[in-house]
Amino acid sequence: MPVVESMLYETLQDRGARCLICERRCVIAEGGFGYCSTRQNRKGRVYSTTYGETVISRPAPIEATPVFHFLPGSRWFSLGGLGCNLKCVGCQNWEIAHEEPCEISEGKTKYLEPARVVELAKEQDCVGISFTYNEPTMWLEYTIKTSQLANRAGLYTNYVTNGYMTGKALDKLGPYLDIFRVDIKGFSRDFYRKVAGIDDFEPILENTMRAKSKWNAHVEVVTNVIPGYNDGDIELGRLATWIATRLGKRTPWHLTRFLPYRELSDVPCTPLETLERARKIGFDVGLLYVYIGNVTGHPGTNTYCPKCGKVVIGRHHFSVIANNLTSPEDGRCKYCEQRIAGVWMPPTIAISS
Repeated sequence: MPVVESMLYETLQDRGARCLICERRCVIAEGGFGYCSTRQNRKGRVYSTTYGETVISRPAPIEATPVFHFLPGSRWFSLGGLGCNLKCVGCQNWEIAHEEPCEISEGKTKYLEPARVVELAKEQDCVGISFTYNEPTMWLEYTIKTSQLANRAGLYTNYVTNGYMTGKALDKLGPYLDIFRVDIKGFSRDFYRKVAGIDDFEPILENTMRAKSKWNAHVEVVTNVIPGYNDGDIELGRLATWIATRLGKRTPWHLTRFLPYRELSDVPCTPLETLERARKIGFDVGLLYVYIGNVTGHPGTNTYCPKCGKVVIGRHHFSVIANNLTSPEDGRCKYCEQRIAGVWMPPTIAISS
């Protein structure tokens, strides 16, 4: 693994440093690590400890991230590494997201050069690269370099993120970003404090708006609905309203079923009735595309025409089983000619909100 200096930090007295990658803005003493353990202070300079060290690298459908309105059915080279800046209770990917990179066991990771990632994506007939499984901001320098090469090779990029990076980090990434698939986990300080250990989730909202407005990224939002934590009508209604008013009513919102895990192993699975109620809340505030996830076979995984109500993209699990667009180029419903928001075929044809 190459030694790569962090692109965002400031020096402090006594060889201390403040990391500026994420909104934790950790002050790191000489020899120490930040909260995520992916940044180390070495003699007053901050370095990445995980650059290019991958745990998972494989082709996967875009629907797995989940993204439903960007080249449905396409293959993406998906890769993830170690570490996260939130370490949420009940995390499904805790084996890698909660790992301490400074204590990596031999053979746990494999180094992949950015150019090799692009080669693998092309070799395996992928249209793009998804940075997923753990928080990709922990890999900021690596994801930017890989994205630069991907763009030159005609590949798209997909950032599956919790959104808790600094604005400066987002602006470094922005020129090479095609999809900003963000988790907005809830819509209250109390929820984020209990589940993610942060007091202020406003930067997540600001980054999401900035990714869309400044960098023209395709944005889709995911909320894992946890019984007793973020499943109240008021909180869901505020989040749905924020998406509709700040991102646009054509922004896809994925409501996924919570599965008991780790510190939340005593919390039951999200009842289907709760997910369907949440979906109705989204539609009632004007959102056009609201989905139910982690419920195989549910009709809420399909894309419906907002005008005539018929299925335009049918799905089962992560597979597209029906495509009823008149043509991929303009993304219109074949039954009524309504334009469906999204990106449907290279070259990028984006439907603005």
